[in-house]
Amino acid sequence: MKLLYNFGILLYYGLVYVASFFNDKAAKFVSGRKDVFSYLKSRIVFNDKCIWMHVSSLGEFEQGRPIIESVKRSHPEYKIILTFFSPSGYEVRKNYDGADIICYLPMDTTWNARKFVKLVNPSVAIFIKYEFWGNYLTELKKKDIPTYIVSAIFRESQVFFKWYGGWYRGFLQNFRHLFVQDSNSKNLLASIGIKNVSIVGDTRFDRVLAIAKSSKELPVVQSFKGDAKVLVVGSSWPKDEDFILPYFNEHKNLKLIIAPHEVHESHIEDILSKLKRPALRYTKATEEEAANVDCLIIDCFGLLSSIYRYGEVAYIGGGFGVGIHNILEAAVYGMPVIFGPNYHKFREAVEMVKTGSAFPINEGSEFSSVVDDLYDPSSTTWNDSAMMAHQFVSANCGATDGVLLSIFGQK
Repeated sequence: MKLLYNFGILLYYGLVYVASFFNDKAAKFVSGRKDVFSYLKSRIVFNDKCIWMHVSSLGEFEQGRPIIESVKRSHPEYKIILTFFSPSGYEVRKNYDGADIICYLPMDTTWNARKFVKLVNPSVAIFIKYEFWGNYLTELKKKDIPTYIVSAIFRESQVFFKWYGGWYRGFLQNFRHLFVQDSNSKNLLASIGIKNVSIVGDTRFDRVLAIAKSSKELPVVQSFKGDAKVLVVGSSWPKDEDFILPYFNEHKNLKLIIAPHEVHESHIEDILSKLKRPALRYTKATEEEAANVDCLIIDCFGLLSSIYRYGEVAYIGGGFGVGIHNILEAAVYGMPVIFGPNYHKFREAVEMVKTGSAFPINEGSEFSSVVDDLYDPSSTTWNDSAMMAHQFVSANCGATDGVLLSIFGQK
């Protein structure tokens, strides 16, 4: 099984390497890993005390960030090493100043794992959510390096819980402790003999609360809003826009802020072509101009988490694709959220639906009905769901403190 695993790693890298000649993301995946070891050698000295955190991409980084920043405040003697698997995370956060070293994680071969762990020699290793790299975990265990996984969530469909998953279950035995999001995960792990588990929740709740407390003042967006009702659409895809834009065109009493997931020129132009009401790009808008349009298109990154507070209702994209994007960034402001049907792998979405603070839809006509109800002044739906959204986020904060207390003996 180990030979098959290692062959799969090499095959995956080979396929990405071939794709790198045609695909920009694949090219970054390959080129970003070429000089990792020489980069690490230039930044780490023999007596450095290091904490290594590994994340897959941007979403997992946001889960790990509260831990990084708390450790940095309470243990400045440690050098924080942050690794990414995906270019979509690394390229956005490669200049993040909370970590001392940021790089790609070399592919999970036996040789790479041995060299990386020897070079970094972390005092503690922390993996976030779904990262289970067999060779790295084995090498950390051999070196008796305390290794943890944080904000993990397990499902019965994962290989660990299949009759043929015995070898993969060995990955989990390499963790000193597993911090999981829910009781279902803990029960599943117990069913295969993994008992060193604590339910602490999801550290993203702590992150979005911190974001909300320090959210940016955006004069252009404030001017745009004025006294109007505003629907905020975050991380939209064309499938979402196909029904949102026609709805907006027909409802003159509602303003729209739309932050597409992809902000390349052709996508922005496509959105503009479908609008029948005055619109502006954020990067080209003045406060005076923004006050006189009905739609503001966010054509840059990094503002969405601060923008949500200017609306009353949020639609989160991705639910008609592989899965919804971050709904907590909106919910933290006490906003009801709407999203497409592919949300069941996201615990926070499932729980918010149960509480009545989130509304899944399967088609555009359902979107119209939900938004009409939420903005109906004679309905109590908005008040009730906004209150539940606020209570849901507040009740789920505190995971970061639980992790830090267990690992370092202090918050």
